[in-house]
Amino acid sequence: MANGLRSEGLLSADELRWLQESNAAANAAYTDPSTVTPDCYDSSLNPGARSWFKSDASELLQMTAGYLQLLDRHGIQWMELRTRTPGRIIYEDTVQVVAVPYTYPEHWPFGGKRPDAS
Repeated sequence: MANGLRSEGLLSADELRWLQESNAAANAAYTDPSTVTPDCYDSSLNPGARSWFKSDASELLQMTAGYLQLLDRHGIQWMELRTRTPGRIIYEDTVQVVAVPYTYPEHWPFGGKRPDAS
């Protein structure tokens, strides 16, 4: 969402500088899943794939605080989600996973029809 604000030209010069520096620091410190599993975000193969940070990745989680403050300043609503079952894992390292959520019936691993599925 922060990169979306940048793309729309909605960031001040200071915010833009902060975002560029923060993104560079994150890219230097952590693996971009798409460099290891190029199709992990492919909407046909992995519809709805999302990144999740592991709960013990404290430095990475602390890094998100600045991004959340940026979103707050721009009135962008966000929500913290926690789960032990993010979906079908398609990428995993020591600090993050990329998973396809179980909201797609063909990926639902438990058999039978989900109560909210039509």
